[in-house]
Amino acid sequence: MRSVRDIKLFENIPILVRAPLNVPVENGVVTNDYRLRRALPTIKFLSEKGARVILIGHIGEKGTETLAPVADALSKLISGVSFFPETIGERARAAIRDLVPGNILVLENLRRNSGEKNNDKNFARELAGLGDIFVQDSFDTCHRTHASIVGVPEILPSYAGLLLEEEVRELTSALKPKSPSLAVIGGAKFSTKEPVLEKLLEIYDKVFVGGALANDFLKAHGTDVKKSLVSNAGQEAIKKILSNKKLVLPIDFVMKDEMILDSGVGTSALLNDLAKKAKTIIWNGPLGNYENGFVGATNAFAQSVANSKAHSIIGGGDTIAAIEQLGIMSDFSFVSTGGGAMLNFLAQGTLPGIKALN
Repeated sequence: MRSVRDIKLFENIPILVRAPLNVPVENGVVTNDYRLRRALPTIKFLSEKGARVILIGHIGEKGTETLAPVADALSKLISGVSFFPETIGERARAAIRDLVPGNILVLENLRRNSGEKNNDKNFARELAGLGDIFVQDSFDTCHRTHASIVGVPEILPSYAGLLLEEEVRELTSALKPKSPSLAVIGGAKFSTKEPVLEKLLEIYDKVFVGGALANDFLKAHGTDVKKSLVSNAGQEAIKKILSNKKLVLPIDFVMKDEMILDSGVGTSALLNDLAKKAKTIIWNGPLGNYENGFVGATNAFAQSVANSKAHSIIGGGDTIAAIEQLGIMSDFSFVSTGGGAMLNFLAQGTLPGIKALN
């Protein structure tokens, strides 16, 4: 994987950067700019070298949202940023030709074109035609096989950005944890978590499963979960994982309307004890229904990890939101910009967007 540092010529060169621009926006305002802040080192590196920096990315799932508020938020972090409300075409190419060396142009949401998700070859060629060099710095999307992620690197000389390099380095180290080691996986959807759980159970000393994900295991174990959210999928795989002595499940709950919505104080005490002993901690996903205000177990574990002496690596949107709200971001060794991408990397050791650079 070649680094952005390996590029030979920068001055006045149009460099296409797949950047982590998918950030939360409410009423036209970015509400969490963490990913944008993590994107700055690569953007500054290219800008200071005199390149014409063209940022491409997506926001939202449907393709209806605009990156205009994201460009505005980015302009508050670094000077020379402008926004162009199209992704491809002659007008976009003209805007790039007019871009002053060292300045940064943010193009419109890639997902407004169906060719992005479909990895359409023609769309990839149109994108590649905007620059002379491609830099992948959007780790959070590298698990996707989209045109801007795997199509463009087939056409242009391609390099890893500084953020992508750091993500790969840190998550690779997480696959060789120092003992005692603790992995914590929350959220929901067992089908998406099965591969990473199987991998972590191989290499970590303790693997705690929380959030709605835990309900599947609790039900299979014989616990009456009443009306709690369960996936009712992968029963054989769940039973196999349940038989692993490294697996740790919640021991008490916060319930409302006959639904488990958070882990209880006993579980938090258990996790605190495991965190105190651990030399390596990896964590992805909330431990309760975080979006609806059930934040107790998530916040308690965040504090436990922050207070521990372990090398700590965390990721996932709600997980990051929790530690930012608590003001303890700096107490963690590494905070990934990826949610699903982080889990897939841990399960597979690489991602399609990373392999495309080789």
